[in-house]
Amino acid sequence: MASADSRRVADGGGAGGTFQPYLDSLRQELQQTDPTLLSVVVAVLAVLLTLVFWKLIRSRRSSQRAVLLVGLCDSGKTLLFVRLLTGLYRDTQTSITDSCAVYRVNNNRGNSLTLIDLPGHESLRLQFLERFKSSARAIVFVVDSAAFQREVKDVAEFLYQVLIDSMGLKNTPSFLIACNKQDIAMAKSAKLIQQQLEKELNTLRVTRSAAPSTLDSSSTAPAQLGKKGKEFEFSQLPLKVEFLECSAKGGRGDVGSADIQDLEKWLAKMA
Repeated sequence: MASADSRRVADGGGAGGTFQPYLDSLRQELQQTDPTLLSVVVAVLAVLLTLVFWKLIRSRRSSQRAVLLVGLCDSGKTLLFVRLLTGLYRDTQTSITDSCAVYRVNNNRGNSLTLIDLPGHESLRLQFLERFKSSARAIVFVVDSAAFQREVKDVAEFLYQVLIDSMGLKNTPSFLIACNKQDIAMAKSAKLIQQQLEKELNTLRVTRSAAPSTLDSSSTAPAQLGKKGKEFEFSQLPLKVEFLECSAKGGRGDVGSADIQDLEKWLAKMA
């Protein structure tokens, strides 16, 4: 037995010796191959590696295709969600959980996003924001323009938290404040809502700078919004905050009655 093992080692180290003739044959064939064919093989391998790399990058980007609809109760988030998906009016009610659906954007590329309507109830909204914020490519903060005057403090407090959390994320999402219910006569304009929110946030950043965030301890959220020693403006933030006016309600069952075209265009840019 020992002599047989010795002969096997001497003949080529077992399995390595068994495959050695094949390796020598392959080496000779490659040396004799037409250089043009080798170039084609190398090019094909390069293309395959590029496709694999592109797929990995795309899969990572696709993990952040969510658009979060956030806001207070009765701001019209859920109706906006339904309008974007179906174009139709539907009676809605306050939800205690999230709603999620694929949204085909209006562009020539046929891209899609994942719309997620988060509950607006005070006891739930931060909990659901924490759950979904890492997957957010964009955040749409919906404001009831008609009730804004009496809800401004509540709107500003929630917006403060959402902005703090957004700036603490590794990939900062795009941010839109959608001033909804513009079909109502008493609705405030987007410009006025922006100005009043800046005033409220300027006050809040003093009283809330030490308040706990929904961010985990490993995040690097700023201590406060804006620039220290200056009146707060949205332009001071490291993320771009845009405003637009819209109206999700319109006439019941009338496909073309809702005024959400600007919102659809904004979402198309996100895809």
